[in-house]
Order: sequence, then structure tokens, then C-alpha cells
Amino acid sequence: MSPRGARARRANGKKRAVWLAAGVVVLGGTGVTAVAVSGGGEDAGPGDGSRPANAHVLALDGKDPKRRALPRTETQTFSLIGVSWEDSGDTFAGTAQIRTRKAATGEWSEWRDLDFDVRAPESAEGDASDVRGASEPLWVGPSDGVEARVVADGEETAVPDALRLDMIDPGKTVKGKGNGNGGDKGNGKGNGKGNGKPTASPDATPEPSDPAPTDAPTTAAPSADPGDTTGGSGGGEGSQPPTDEPTGSASAPEEPAPSTAPTESTPGTDPTEGPPDEPTDEPTGQPTGRPSAEPPTSEAPTDPTPSTVPTEEPTGPAPTTDPSGTPEPSTTAPTTPAIVSRADWGADESLVQDPPAYLNKVDAVFVHHTAGTNDYTCADSPAIIRAILTFHVQTNGWNDIGYNFFVDKCGTVFEGRAGGVDRPVLGAHTYGFNSYSSGISLLGDYENGGTPTAAAKQAIADLAAWKLGLHGVDPEAKVTLTAAADTGVWTKGQAATLNTVSGHRDGYATLCPGASLYSALPGIRTAAGNSPYATGN
Repeated sequence: MSPRGARARRANGKKRAVWLAAGVVVLGGTGVTAVAVSGGGEDAGPGDGSRPANAHVLALDGKDPKRRALPRTETQTFSLIGVSWEDSGDTFAGTAQIRTRKAATGEWSEWRDLDFDVRAPESAEGDASDVRGASEPLWVGPSDGVEARVVADGEETAVPDALRLDMIDPGKTVKGKGNGNGGDKGNGKGNGKGNGKPTASPDATPEPSDPAPTDAPTTAAPSADPGDTTGGSGGGEGSQPPTDEPTGSASAPEEPAPSTAPTESTPGTDPTEGPPDEPTDEPTGQPTGRPSAEPPTSEAPTDPTPSTVPTEEPTGPAPTTDPSGTPEPSTTAPTTPAIVSRADWGADESLVQDPPAYLNKVDAVFVHHTAGTNDYTCADSPAIIRAILTFHVQTNGWNDIGYNFFVDKCGTVFEGRAGGVDRPVLGAHTYGFNSYSSGISLLGDYENGGTPTAAAKQAIADLAAWKLGLHGVDPEAKVTLTAAADTGVWTKGQAATLNTVSGHRDGYATLCPGASLYSALPGIRTAAGNSPYATGN
């Protein structure tokens, strides 16, 4: 597979920093060490204090087929890091660890493992020539130094070709001057045409709380941008808030201080807690749904026979669109929860080259975690998501960010992949089942000691209830879907009976969404069924 680069060169139309890896090789007792140095400066912003996100690269060169290492190396400032290699079909088997130095204090972190549970989507997007294999990206906060060590697993295993470190500076946005252009790339112009709900002020940061289901929907205000004293927003039409107030929503709090210690849920008081579901061996339905090149305006009838492997072709009646080419929203959609738009978290829409693809129906929601760190404030959330967008496009080589939605530990919901929050956008989150589902990712690591807050669990429940409700799907039910690829759990073509709100590990062989978040899913399903955003509530 050829090295990527075409999309990066045309991303912003701006001169990017040039990073060079010095060809200095030192023979060590355990293998070959590649010493890399950097050069160049960061891109300048437009003069208003904003700065675009940037991807910095350090090659992990060397002749040892089983080992690479990078000694302490100074770099330009970055906040998110991962490892990538040339061929996305070359699965990495082994370990990769990094240490980083905090830019503010000079303190070095402990060694951190990188996760390799990500796969390029099984759709045409994953077949592009510039798609790379990669680890999950790790949020480390503003850093200016790095060490890395990569070891293959076993005598017969080699590290992948063109191995490198990818370091992302998330940039900085200024209110009204965000990178999100709200353009006509099929992204619904910022917050999704037809959403009909203004997002809360980007200047406000929510405090974590223990929300319980009520008779009226509640809202979560978006987090402030780190290093941005004026908040983040996007230009273009998507950045202009509508004048109508959302039905049943509360106004955003004024300038509450961001919290670094969200309230943890207490057993017996958390509305998302509930008895675990018992697995079933009997399918309760037939495999449904295939992706469509355009979003449908009405629900297609369920095929009484198992579906074939999903394709890019629609299976139902030809969809209709309005004169602008944007699909009409459902007229029976329940009230929309508060969702921070791409424009408001500062998405750089110039990175997204192709319009979104759509499904006929969202049959299930898969819950993920970002597998990064829990040591973030909710004010960091927009920057974390901007960095993930840059990593997914410029490192993985995908067209857009993979997840459809993000939730942070304060319970704030963020729009992920462009195409309209109320539309069945085809994402890149659950290999083998993207063609039927929407992906919600909780910021943080819930496998290594992290515990999801009650606010986060309730936000996931409300979002899942609303998203599934748009398609008449019960969040407490089960559904049978046909695996579109071999996932390590299911084989291609196998009928998989899953909960309509499932964890990533239910569809793909991974630890995601982490043990503590996965164990919370039964309660999240119950809370979703009782959510004011659920159909009929």
C-alpha cells in the first residue's frame, strides 16, 4: 500500500511545518535505536489568536525487524500521540510504549502502553490508498518531549514497515473564528440542518452531576476550549445560532468553573445502574440494514430474510432530498438533546474531502471509550476531539473523524462525524458493523481503573435513546445483524444477535469500551428506556 500524503498536502492550503528525521543510527545492546530530531516551526494563525491543528511526524527507523526505539527527543508542542505504519492491512502484534514531557513543568510521565484495537472501516473509505494502520491515539496534554519503544511479539513477527510516531497539536480556536466552516460538504452546515436546536454557549463549562431521568429533557452546556479564553466556535452558516429556544431545555449556566473531579456514581443511586442482561442464544430478529449513498426520508421495511453483507448501494426506495441536496429530517423525531456542534468545538472542515455516506437505518448504537486518559478537565474536551479528528484524517487516512458522537465526563455531548446529528451517518467505529450503527465514544480510559461518572452514563443513555428513537428502535431490545467482516468475535456473513445498545467488544475483539464502562451498559440501557428522549416517553 502506498504511503499516504495527498490529503495532508491539500488539507488547509497553508504552509505546514517541515519535520525531518535525522539518519543517525546507534547500535545498542538490545537492537537498533533510531535517533530523530525535529525542525521547523508551527503554523501561524490568521492573526486573531487562533491556530490550526497540526500533525507532527517522527520516523522510527532502524534495521532490527523486531524492535524500534526513540530516545529522549525534543519536539514541537503536541497533546495527542500515536504510532502508525504504512499498510493498514498489516496488523501490529506486539507492544508500543511512550513517555512524554509536560511542556509546562518539564516533568516526564510514566511509560504508557498504546492500544491497537482500531481497524480501518470495512467500507470503501477503508480501501483508500493512503489509509495507514495505527494505534489508538493517546491524549497526554501539552508536551514537548517524547521517548518511545516498540517491540514485536514473537520470534517470527516483525514490526510493520514505515513505522512512525504521529503527534498532534490540537491548535486553538477563538469564538466566532473556529476552523469549522459550516460548508456544503454534506455536513448539515455545522450542527446538522434540521436539528432545530441551538447549542449552548461555548463559553460555559458544565459541572459534573448525577442527573436522574425527569419528565423534561435537560441540556448539557459545551465545554470551553483549553487555552482559549473566549470559547470555540466555527464560521459559516453553521456558527450562527438559531433564534428559537429548544423545547424543554434549560439555559446554559454562566461561566461555571471547570471541574477536574467529576462526581462518581454511587451504587444504588445511579439511574443507569441495573441488573446485567442475560445472554441469549436465540436470535430475536433478522439481520437488517445496508448503507445508502443518500439518507432515507422514511423507514424501509425490514427484510424478513437475513441480509447479505452490507454494500454501498441502497436497498429501499430511492430517497428524496430538498433542493439544496440535504436530506429532509424525520418529522416524527423526538426532542433533540443538547449537542455541541462541530463548528463550536472547532472542527477543521477543510480536512474533510468527501461528503458523508448514509445508512438506511440505525439499528444499534455501539459504546466506546477513547482509551486515552482520565486526567483531563472538561474544558479540554474540544481540544481532545479536534486532535482525534486530525489523527483520524492525517494519520489513519480516513475521510473524517470515526465516531458519530463524543461524550465527556461532565455529560456534555459533541457531534462527531459530519453529516447531520439526526441523520444515519456511516461512521468508522465498529469494524464489521459500521453499516448498521452509530458510535458513541466516552472520553477517557475505562479499562485501567477509570469509572464513568453518572453524568456521562446518563448522557450516553439519553443520546442512545434519541438516536435509536429516530428509527423506531427500542434501546432495551435486541437486534440481529449480519457481520460484514471477520471481527474476531463474528465471522463475515454470520448473524450476530446483539443488544441495540452494545459495547464495542460485543462486535469486535477488543477491550473497548473498558471493563467499568462495559459493566455499566445494562444500567445505561434501562436509563435509555426511561429517558425523556426515548420514543413514546
